[in-house]
Amino acid sequence: MRKPRILFVGESWQVHVQETKGFDVFTYDYYETAVQYIQKALTDAGCEFTHVPAHMVEFSFPNDPEALKAYDAVMFSDVGANTFNLPMNVFQRLTPTPNRLEAVRDYVAGGGAFVMIGGYLTFMGIQGRGCYRNSALAEVLPVELLPGDDRVEASAGIKPRLLLPDHPIAEGLPGDWPMVLGYNRLTAKPGTEVVAALNDDPMIVAGSYGEGRVLAYATDCAPHWSPVEFCEWPGYRTLWSNIIHWLIER
Repeated sequence: MRKPRILFVGESWQVHVQETKGFDVFTYDYYETAVQYIQKALTDAGCEFTHVPAHMVEFSFPNDPEALKAYDAVMFSDVGANTFNLPMNVFQRLTPTPNRLEAVRDYVAGGGAFVMIGGYLTFMGIQGRGCYRNSALAEVLPVELLPGDDRVEASAGIKPRLLLPDHPIAEGLPGDWPMVLGYNRLTAKPGTEVVAALNDDPMIVAGSYGEGRVLAYATDCAPHWSPVEFCEWPGYRTLWSNIIHWLIER
């Protein structure tokens, strides 16, 4: 039996640092990713995991729904809509280019699966810069996006609450979860299922679009919003295994 194929986009960044030491100033750059926890959870669950870092979207993310059908599920985490909507072909060379977010919409409508994971540049994000509210994915997501900055920072920590313990996504999960440190505030659309919550806001919302399944995960899959204690919690692997298998169930 073929392994489920996952296309995971985001959770990467470049850092530019300037250091000043008395008279002398110098700069340096480095690159980081934060996929190690979710990649391990999904590969342990029997999936093939393909990672497209944010800066490689223009070169490596498929342009059309037919190409996306090579994958059983597509996941976005902490990567903004502008990364898809403003490739250099458009921004610098003024050349019309296929809309990749419309491709994801059509892929899901035709039976694909899609997950958006919370972060500073997903949903609406910090200062609204995730910018998905006016994109093609606003139609696909099982949640309504708020205008502007939708973050809830919970520096003292907040524990998720499991609302639907009999849902397939909750199978094998304990009732007591580790704390998270923040999330994107979302509103569940009618006809969806809120599996877990943070305060009175949805954390995990499951739904459908066309022939496909969709899920919104309002907090992070990696630090900082999901601290190491959450990512190393045994339920983390179970949760993501359940999510992906629910999404691709036919």
